[in-house]
Amino acid sequence: MKKREARVYEALKSLNITYDQMNHSPAYTLEDCHKIVQSLGGGIHCKNLFLSNRQGTVFYLLLLRYDKKFRTAEVSKAIGQSRLSFGSDEQLLVHLDIHPGAVSPMGLVYDQENGVNLLIDQDLLSYKKICFHPCVNTATISITMQDFLGIFLPFTGHEPTFITCSL
Repeated sequence: MKKREARVYEALKSLNITYDQMNHSPAYTLEDCHKIVQSLGGGIHCKNLFLSNRQGTVFYLLLLRYDKKFRTAEVSKAIGQSRLSFGSDEQLLVHLDIHPGAVSPMGLVYDQENGVNLLIDQDLLSYKKICFHPCVNTATISITMQDFLGIFLPFTGHEPTFITCSL
């Protein structure tokens, strides 16, 4: 188990957050993730996108329902920020200690300076369970939305901004 993955499990354990976990071969596609989520007993998996402003000085982590398309203009308008783009691999590693392909809000445990703003698609709130990679794409965890919002995020010091993203 990699150090970054172990830190996620340690945080969940210290917070008494119950989770289901599954190890698997690397998951690169939404289809791969969908099969894994079904094996975990259901829930919702989402696209986790690391974004930045044009200057690369303001960073965002967008949790978007898996079947929605990311529309830069829509998200930019919702948060009052022009010209969002994907953050660099280097910025992702610096802020969330994650490599591309394993982007996850679980990486917020590494963002102790709160340099990443969390954006959550409003539609995700209608699900009881949500699934994420624990900072590696060879495992998936499932936790309740209530524990994610009410325990995990306060622990990391991140307060989400909820936005509405269209299909």
